[in-house]
Amino acid sequence: MHQMKTGFRLTLVGIMLSTMTLLVGCGDGDEQAADEQARETAEAAAQEEAASREAEAQSEPAEDVEPLDVRILVSASIGSDRRLQVEGETNLPDGAQVQVIVERELSRVRWRERVDVEQGQFVAGPFGPGSGLPDGGYSVRVELSEATVQPRAVQQRIGEKGEYLTGELVTQSRHGLGQIAAYTTRFMVGNQPRQSRGNAELLQTP
Repeated sequence: MHQMKTGFRLTLVGIMLSTMTLLVGCGDGDEQAADEQARETAEAAAQEEAASREAEAQSEPAEDVEPLDVRILVSASIGSDRRLQVEGETNLPDGAQVQVIVERELSRVRWRERVDVEQGQFVAGPFGPGSGLPDGGYSVRVELSEATVQPRAVQQRIGEKGEYLTGELVTQSRHGLGQIAAYTTRFMVGNQPRQSRGNAELLQTP
């Protein structure tokens, strides 16, 4: 009888240990599941907040950019080497790249230089062959390059396609890259006033 009681007690202890093991196992599983669910909830909340911020940013109206009524003023002079020096004033933003093109009207020979606007001014040249410019008529064209080649700060002011440019100097790019601005004037090179015709300014040679 004593042995039976001892065996019964051992069996009862074994059952209790097994039950405790199962309970502990179940407790660990529930805790892991709860942690995983909490992480998923936190991630979902973070994603929802990010999406909300993005939608709010997209719904905000873009900052209005004031149109830029482009102005360009050009002057020219002939040096002792009979070559043409071009200076200009403009309200284009600093850093804007402009091309200055000088063309002899008789032969259509061209000289060009790309310069940057600095403090509302630009200087280009001298233009012409080493022997100097022959007497005659010359056109000077100043052209704002397309926005795609402009520095980022300039793009922000004139628009990624030049859409903020306005005024009589604004025209469409020949390459279909939006709006540009261009200004053309004429000069006569020589010592005789009778050589000047139309609205061309006479530049007397030294």
